[in-house]
Amino acid sequence: MKVIIRRSPETGLSIYVPKKDLEDRIVESEHETLWGGWIRMANGWVLDLPPMTSDTTLPITINAKRRGGDREET
Repeated sequence: MKVIIRRSPETGLSIYVPKKDLEDRIVESEHETLWGGWIRMANGWVLDLPPMTSDTTLPITINAKRRGGDREET
């Protein structure tokens, strides 16, 4: 699924899922640089992010894959 990741001074890292009209904070990540691992949103969703260079600038629109739930979305 397409998601937008951005950074703001007020909330830190956040993610927007346009298909679900959902915006939430990123509260945990597998890697410090985010890329190539999983992230956990404040609502409990876990998403796998594609590998990218550590100097990737934000905001960015990417394809992420949701873990868990009754089905996977791409």
